[in-house]
Amino acid sequence: MSEPIPVLIVDDLEPNRKLLKVLLKAEGYPVLEAENGTQALELLRSTPGPLVGLIDWEMPGPTGVEVCAEIKKEKDKLPPRFLILLTVRDARQDIVTGLKSGVNDYVTKPFDQSELLARIAIGMEMVTLQTTLAQRVDELQHAMAEIKQLNGLVPICSYCKKIRDDKNYWHQLERYISSKTDAKFSHGICPDCYETVVKKELEEMEKGEF
Repeated sequence: MSEPIPVLIVDDLEPNRKLLKVLLKAEGYPVLEAENGTQALELLRSTPGPLVGLIDWEMPGPTGVEVCAEIKKEKDKLPPRFLILLTVRDARQDIVTGLKSGVNDYVTKPFDQSELLARIAIGMEMVTLQTTLAQRVDELQHAMAEIKQLNGLVPICSYCKKIRDDKNYWHQLERYISSKTDAKFSHGICPDCYETVVKKELEEMEKGEF
């Protein structure tokens, strides 16, 4: 079972953090806390795995919007982050400014607890999907690397037809290909081998000479 995804609470006011912490703990979410933008950036950069952030707009140091803008610049180097901006600002321009900064969602204060939990749940789904997608991309890249090996120069013995791998070990042809692909082998006899080898052996067996 995978570890639960944490929620980062970022607010300079302790009572606000405590309220959110109680609400989130009751829902079973692990909670991280930051009391200013600098701490928030440190946790957003250093926390392994996906994360959902509840970030207040007005804070000492970097504001919530500035924090989100910095994380947006670094998103390709970080695990998935879903950032929800919490603020009393509800003017259309403020909402636009927040969304342009890299915020994924926007909740005005005072917030409805059910609505906030629903938005957090959406954030959890999003970072989970992004994590799964990243894993699938890694798997695909690994598979493509394996296929690329078969497209390159393959050292093969001209006598026994064994293949040398990149660690200088020699393998039977079918074993080598099976280790690099999902191919399965069934064995038969080609017409040339039947005429030049098998047919002769059968005739010798019939004569009792084998």
